[in-house]
Amino acid sequence: MLKISFHLIITICMTGWLSAQQPRGDITGTVFDATTNEPLMGANILVLNSNSGAAADKNGVFLIENVVAGTYAVRADMIGYTSVTIPDVVVSPARPVRIEFQLKETVIEVSSVTVRPDYFTEVADKPVSTQIQSNEEIRRLPGGLEDVVRAVSILPGVAQVQAGRNDLIVRGGAPSENLYVVDGIEVPNINHFGTQGASGGPLSFINLDYVDYTSFSSGGFSVRYGDKLSSVLTLNLSEGRKDRIGGKATLSATQFGLNLEGPVSDEGSFIFSARRSYLDLIFKAAGFGFVPEYWDFLLKTDLKISVTDRIRLLGIAALDQTRFFNDTAEKRYTNSRILGNNQNIVIGGIGWRHLFKGGYTDLLLGQNITDFNFEQTDSLKNPLFTNDALEHESILTANLVYNLSEKTEITAGMQGKWIRLKNDLFLPAFTDNFGTRIAANTNIDTTALKAAAWFQINQAWGPVRITAGGRYDHFNLIEKAGAWSPRISIQVQPLLFTEINISLGRYHQAPSYIWVVSQENNSKLEQIQVDQIIVGLERMLRFDTKLSLEWYYKNYSKYPASQTRPYLIMANTGAGFGGSDEGWASFGVDPLISEGTGYARGAELFIQKRLSDVPVYGVMSVTWNETRFKALDGVSRPGSFDQRWIFNFGGGYVFSNTWEISFKYRFATGRPYTPYNEDLSKSAFLYNSERIRLNRITDIRVDRRWFIGKTVLITYVDLQNVFNRKIYDVPRYNAFDNTFEESGSIGILPSIGISFIF
Repeated sequence: MLKISFHLIITICMTGWLSAQQPRGDITGTVFDATTNEPLMGANILVLNSNSGAAADKNGVFLIENVVAGTYAVRADMIGYTSVTIPDVVVSPARPVRIEFQLKETVIEVSSVTVRPDYFTEVADKPVSTQIQSNEEIRRLPGGLEDVVRAVSILPGVAQVQAGRNDLIVRGGAPSENLYVVDGIEVPNINHFGTQGASGGPLSFINLDYVDYTSFSSGGFSVRYGDKLSSVLTLNLSEGRKDRIGGKATLSATQFGLNLEGPVSDEGSFIFSARRSYLDLIFKAAGFGFVPEYWDFLLKTDLKISVTDRIRLLGIAALDQTRFFNDTAEKRYTNSRILGNNQNIVIGGIGWRHLFKGGYTDLLLGQNITDFNFEQTDSLKNPLFTNDALEHESILTANLVYNLSEKTEITAGMQGKWIRLKNDLFLPAFTDNFGTRIAANTNIDTTALKAAAWFQINQAWGPVRITAGGRYDHFNLIEKAGAWSPRISIQVQPLLFTEINISLGRYHQAPSYIWVVSQENNSKLEQIQVDQIIVGLERMLRFDTKLSLEWYYKNYSKYPASQTRPYLIMANTGAGFGGSDEGWASFGVDPLISEGTGYARGAELFIQKRLSDVPVYGVMSVTWNETRFKALDGVSRPGSFDQRWIFNFGGGYVFSNTWEISFKYRFATGRPYTPYNEDLSKSAFLYNSERIRLNRITDIRVDRRWFIGKTVLITYVDLQNVFNRKIYDVPRYNAFDNTFEESGSIGILPSIGISFIF
């Protein structure tokens, strides 16, 4: 008996000692009504596959302490609401994890109640064609460089035009057709070295560390979002920690940076990050003739000033510079083919959310300032093209969401933009590869106004939900300034865990500022128009796995088309780094008229399994798309971004709380291009008549976490293009060595990242 007792005491002591050695952390957050944003007192929060949990207080706030470090799914339950499960919650001793639950009201059937964790949440103002990605899903994507825009490329309907670029090509639309929303503030672009008038660039300047989750809609979005035709990418930034000052130091493949966060007051917090590229060191060592350099900064403050009022302040800056080295003849020739791009971007905003019984209001004041400086010279340093430009937007947005009843919700709002435009653009007479002589000389300093108003009602009848509304947009810098956009979507649940979605709508977008001001008569342009229909089926295969199938058709009209180059429509511009190879077409240097037409149609299959009790996650998307446009010559041609087939397959396995491996495979057929003639010229009747060869690429990533007291060290190895496949791009003629170049990749690209969280 004494022997048994002795062994029992030793076992208990050893178990307690081992438990004490396990790193632990806290989970905190809030639970609120998805429609009214009212806090939900008494909601139960449970960390799945553990004994940890808590209940929300009167402010909807909960705290779960002393959770063993690892990756979990956390569920929120409350009577009268649909349960929501958030996967990929990474607990560590370095900082508390903060999560937010948005619960939707539901009608309880007395006969039977089934509690099923919901791993996939819906976005009310984007009822169809919408995918949500968590911070952790974006961070661990192989080849994604922890970039929020690159993570979108694995989703259905998204084409990647060029290796190393973040140009979003969504369901056949141009890069200029995409909207970015950062913490409620609409911004023109979130990429370093962005293309004026479009939305691409090589790398995002939004620090992923402070992105809570993203919501990407590839079509069918509600009237709340406008002045764009193809997609909406919404980034919701996280709040800072409220217990103490903490931070993170990072050294990654392309940059190094420092984060800081902490409390501002009892009810407030801040986040701050500063990052700098070290590509200049790599490019110099490799003997490149040019060097891209950048800095970016982010500062956000959240303040709770009362039970019903919250204020957030946001500031973002990106400083980009390209330097050239012309010490050899080959470098001078290579640099003459590059459009130099120096730009400074400043984004600022203040938002006020006020809760009241049954709903809430948002009032947002934003500032977007972009100072562009483009220059391209020949090999003798003679100027070919220059453009010094300033685009300054001051945006005031007011939006109301009100729940009239359990089944009826209304949304209404308005927006005003004051715009300052300065452009000093000079293109001396230049003959492009098609033999067309183009020129532009613009010096303008003007102001403009944009305005919008919208109204929408969301009504449920049993298994049917209808969202209907309209939006009016006005831009006073063009002759036909106004446009009305009605939209409606229908969601039906004919079977348990199955949903049918139908969306019909008209979408309008004002021509890009640079297109309007680059030529005097371009002010006669109209709002670009798309009529769109989407039909989709969504099915839950199990609680952590979703399948969706969608078909869409987009009919384009009133697209700006060139009067000088009758084969050119602006829908085929805006991707890549631009310059003389495209005759600077993306800048709208041609006289333009709104007579371009076209269509995009396609089908998409998407399957996603989220991380759960089965430690495997993954996505598979298959996209078929066809895009055709007509310019002024009336010839129907494939669009420049018409990739017919795209297949993505990615996923990973979590071995333990410290080790994880992930992979990504992408297959894409080639997009169209115009071939060279024997004399190295190009012909309009061959425009977009050839296609790039298909591309296949495989990326692999391995992550390792090290728990060191109250700190965490994260290391990873990311191998892009592990099979060293040649990545094909549009062929270019190299006059220096009299060859054709068709590869856009340097082969296997290994990168190592180190992050220290304290």
